[in-house]
Amino acid sequence: MRLKREDEYYLVKAAVLPDVFLKVMQVKRMLNSGEAQSVNAAVRQAGLSRSAYYKYRDAIRPFYETAEGHVITMVFVIENFPGILAGISQCLAEASANVLTINQGIPINSLADVTISMETRSMNCPLEELMSRLGRINGVLQHRILAGGSLG
Repeated sequence: MRLKREDEYYLVKAAVLPDVFLKVMQVKRMLNSGEAQSVNAAVRQAGLSRSAYYKYRDAIRPFYETAEGHVITMVFVIENFPGILAGISQCLAEASANVLTINQGIPINSLADVTISMETRSMNCPLEELMSRLGRINGVLQHRILAGGSLG
């Protein structure tokens, strides 16, 4: 079965998107963060028309939002010292992420790779916020989402 064009999705780098999409995302961020109290105020600050915002608001969303309610796999590069994995686990627990698997490689040159798969449906914060929290943990040198998919 061939998907209709309007049912297809693509992952595209922000740098190649037309300005209108970037401004729509800017408006969404201002509304979500409380920086702007209304759509009118947000579109004015972003330099976007209300009609363009309403036309495209449902057509674009951050990558993190598409992973919410799904299984994601994150990969970390961490320093090898006692308690760092516990700190990551605690951060995930505080966000109510449901950890499915944790795999840690043998440390080489005091660095270890860790892969964690988790279900995000019950999380109490946006995935973007969780990523920010994880990045502030002492000893987490790198972290990113490797893959995502839906449950069953």
